[in-house]
Amino acid sequence: MTPAGVLLAAASAVSFFVNHEGVSVQGQSMEPTYRRGERLVVERIHADDIRRGDVVLIEIPGPYAGRPVLRRVIGTGGDHVVGDGTRILVNDEPLHEPYVVHDEVVPEVATYDVQVPEKRLFLLGDNRANSNDSRYSLDEQSGSVAASGVIGRVRDSSVIVATASAVVVGGLLTFVGIGLGAAGHVANRRSRSVQPPWAVAGGNR
Repeated sequence: MTPAGVLLAAASAVSFFVNHEGVSVQGQSMEPTYRRGERLVVERIHADDIRRGDVVLIEIPGPYAGRPVLRRVIGTGGDHVVGDGTRILVNDEPLHEPYVVHDEVVPEVATYDVQVPEKRLFLLGDNRANSNDSRYSLDEQSGSVAASGVIGRVRDSSVIVATASAVVVGGLLTFVGIGLGAAGHVANRRSRSVQPPWAVAGGNR
């Protein structure tokens, strides 16, 4: 069990650090979902794996001086996104957004009607009254940004728990294997040190 435990622990740790990275929330645009200073785990993904509703860490040329930002994916390539000031429709279906702050509405960006180009994303912050997002650049490819700029998507704490569990299980298997190996070695030495009675009797003849 020792090799299996070491392999499991090592593989889990390597896989986690290769495919994930830790980031710290810098602004208020994703409140109340993620607050300033909160530490998050971001999973590196391919652009083809991005889905509506994902919160992504993305590099957007221009307004952020090359710094990656967190935004929620509202529409992907081919989606029809409509905002009427009180709700959002994606492909004529109302978008349920329990995570959004609705206390304030920004009048100049309250309404929009866009078709998201292929391989691009329409992004919004959850704090709609305090988020510089796709609504502010509607004249540039419908406010969309290139999906290729996505670094990764935010994962919940279950990822950390699952990885930690795998490492712990691997460690336990390693210690159990070491313990069983040591016990077997001790038992083997004791069995060799005790001679059977017939061997002693035979020596007296």
